[in-house]
Amino acid sequence: MISRGFFPSGVKNPFSVPPSYTHWAPWIGSETRTSDNMLNTEFQKVGTSSSHEAKLSSVTEDRLLDELAKQKVGVVRKLCKACNIDSKGSRFDLITRLREKMKSRQTYDKVFQSIWGASGGWSVILCPHGIVYSVKFNLRAESPWDFADLLLSWKHMPNVCVYDFARGLVAHTNLRVPDKLPFHPHEGRLAEPTEENVKAAQDGSLKVNLPWLHERMDGVNENPHPVTGSSDHYLLYDRFHEGNTKDPKDILRRIQLVPELKGWLNSQVVEQFFA
Repeated sequence: MISRGFFPSGVKNPFSVPPSYTHWAPWIGSETRTSDNMLNTEFQKVGTSSSHEAKLSSVTEDRLLDELAKQKVGVVRKLCKACNIDSKGSRFDLITRLREKMKSRQTYDKVFQSIWGASGGWSVILCPHGIVYSVKFNLRAESPWDFADLLLSWKHMPNVCVYDFARGLVAHTNLRVPDKLPFHPHEGRLAEPTEENVKAAQDGSLKVNLPWLHERMDGVNENPHPVTGSSDHYLLYDRFHEGNTKDPKDILRRIQLVPELKGWLNSQVVEQFFA
């Protein structure tokens, strides 16, 4: 509306963005996005009761507690009162009491509705140097859904992504594009999830080299990333959340397994950006 004053009547306004349910809100740099229309399927978060139950089951207790820890102490205190829990003490005391009480489904549902059903914020993708490549303004709390929208709108998806709920993002994104899995091989793990590999990772003897992170490889893969030459796409946990998962196979999503990333990649760059 503002830019309308700079163009003669009848001339197409290059700044106009027609709103729709499917393409609205996200920002991705012009050299990064696949087109001027970017995915936004957030309206599908609001569904029937059956889909609500599916969402409840997909959000683990650890994931919910992690989101709870990001809330202001007043929000946590109010939630404790709603769940008939002692609301006195520090944030840590309050969250510890909620963790115990969340073993009952009734309290779990109440915490879910309060935190996961709350108003949204930003979903942001940064490179390790802290440069913002994508922003999505969320109406509801951030979820793997939003990051799948962003990544699937990229011209070239990064070969290595780092996320605090890697398993959930892989499951959602690969289900959306089943004919050409975005995260592969091994569903974005660094190695095949065999007992031998899991044990080797636990013992600290497993190392997975990704040499194309340092030097581009040529003519090896189909549809490679133009910078690395690789068509592999891995999804790893950031260091702070890698212990939250209860699936032993998720140890194969750890940054320290990759010599080219270990000790170099700052997996907290987004948290530091928000701080």
